[in-house]
Amino acid sequence: MDISTILGIFMAFGMIVFGIIANKSSLGVYYNLPSLFITIGGAIASTIASHPKEKSFKIIQVMMSTFKEPKIDNVGLVRTLVSFSEKARREGLLSLEENLNEIEDPFMKKALQLVIDGTDPDLLKNMMETEMDLIEEDLAGEKALMDSAGAYAPAYGMIGTLIGLIAMLKTLNNPETLGPGMSVALITTFYGSILSNAVFLPMGEKIGKRAAKILRQKQMILEGVLSIQAGENPRVLEEKLKSFLTNQEKVVYEAAIQEATA
Repeated sequence: MDISTILGIFMAFGMIVFGIIANKSSLGVYYNLPSLFITIGGAIASTIASHPKEKSFKIIQVMMSTFKEPKIDNVGLVRTLVSFSEKARREGLLSLEENLNEIEDPFMKKALQLVIDGTDPDLLKNMMETEMDLIEEDLAGEKALMDSAGAYAPAYGMIGTLIGLIAMLKTLNNPETLGPGMSVALITTFYGSILSNAVFLPMGEKIGKRAAKILRQKQMILEGVLSIQAGENPRVLEEKLKSFLTNQEKVVYEAAIQEATA
């Protein structure tokens, strides 16, 4: 579970509620069911219409994915690839076949299988880079989905406001209805701004940042597999892969190595 997504959305709505209460307003004044339908339904409808069905029909699934923490263990990955390199140097590349069933990452499993099958290094690199391009395209599509919803929500908020203003102007000759009518008219704009800035756009931003981490990991896997195939010294491979780690990950890696050799 990604606690930052939950905490961020909770804090955003919490600050809004606090502002309403601190302003000595009633929360009930800010609730209007038709306005919710216009804003949420309209934003989702236009997002579905503007993206391919294989992606847009999964908008709820994409949103829920931001609440789950992806498994990205770069420290463990470096240790695994170094151990594979040491084994390949001792027993040959074919010996890695018995480790394939232990690998959960499909990308890494495919790359190692190609090495075991004796695939030409240039062909292997081209194939796996194509795989990376597809992963990047898929993640970019998910981010674009959330960005679209974030753009459409305020627009539908404005549409709801116009609907409310038109209805209000019909009773312009009755001054008593102007205040309540204007209040209801503005609620959809209020909803649209909240959904865009507290939900959709932050989710899209999170997907984009995750994509960068995932692609960095895939690049690390490809570099490691190509080095194993080339028969490079495991220590050289280790230093090469450590360059992909953040400073925090390097500290964790060094601590893990020291603990393993103690």
